[in-house]
Amino acid sequence: MKFLGPIGFVSVSKLRLKRYFTERIIRISLLLCSVVSILTTIGIVSVLIFEAGLFFAEVSIIEFVTGTKWTPLFSSKHFGIWPLLTGTLLTSFGAMLVALPLGLLSAIYLSEYAPNSVRQILKPILEILAGIPTVVYGFFALLFVTPLLRSISDDVAIFNAISPAIVMGIMILPMVSSLSEDAMRAVPRSLREGAYALGATRMEVATKVVVPAALSGIVAAFILAVSRAIGETMIVAIAAGSNPNFTFNPLVPIQTMTGYIVQVVLGDAPTGTLAHKTIFAVGISLFLITLVMNLLSQIVVGKFREVYE
Repeated sequence: MKFLGPIGFVSVSKLRLKRYFTERIIRISLLLCSVVSILTTIGIVSVLIFEAGLFFAEVSIIEFVTGTKWTPLFSSKHFGIWPLLTGTLLTSFGAMLVALPLGLLSAIYLSEYAPNSVRQILKPILEILAGIPTVVYGFFALLFVTPLLRSISDDVAIFNAISPAIVMGIMILPMVSSLSEDAMRAVPRSLREGAYALGATRMEVATKVVVPAALSGIVAAFILAVSRAIGETMIVAIAAGSNPNFTFNPLVPIQTMTGYIVQVVLGDAPTGTLAHKTIFAVGISLFLITLVMNLLSQIVVGKFREVYE
């Protein structure tokens, strides 16, 4: 490009200089955001490790890992994590049984069967479930789902594991459905057309072509939703009870890890006491569980990821 005089070169130089400084500012801003995120994570993990170290300086880690009684707020103190762990597993597994099949089937319908006009209506309605406050879900489980279950069976206690599990499954259903549907719609159209050309039905294309091709995204959606269920607090704090039983019976009162943390934070144990330090031991256990699940998701996604040109 030619310029008529030095003024043109000066203006172009100023424009390039301005663009250079703008890019530098944007790059530094993005770097600072990343650093803040990393430092926040390091700070949280450091606090958990430090406070949990103070707890394990007084309590044997073997008792914590193998014990089946959890009574740190009683006069006879026991610090076995298994009652809280089984309560967390009961509610999370129940939520998986509700959310994963319904979410996957919903995603298959939205991706492969629903017309665009129907999809544009159903998907936002489904995603509204994710915007409902969890405390509302908790009271819904306690005041509606639990009486409904008790009308079916007298064995269901007022506080139980099955009611919050069902409601948690409804809560994470949009996450499973939306993320899985996005993964399916990202599958190239050529794969579907090739399957149809070979005589496959729509169901065969959906289940034998699209789902396997989108398996990495679907698995990531599953694990992300399960991690969300494991970390849920208000639903289990309201509807599951505060009785740390070492049981796999979903019909009796239980207590989850997050439910116990809420109980202690509300003031049942003075700050600085051994009972108060238990929340950090429980917190780091919960952190390790979610960390393992995230690492597992990375391995599974990396193993099943398909690359399309």
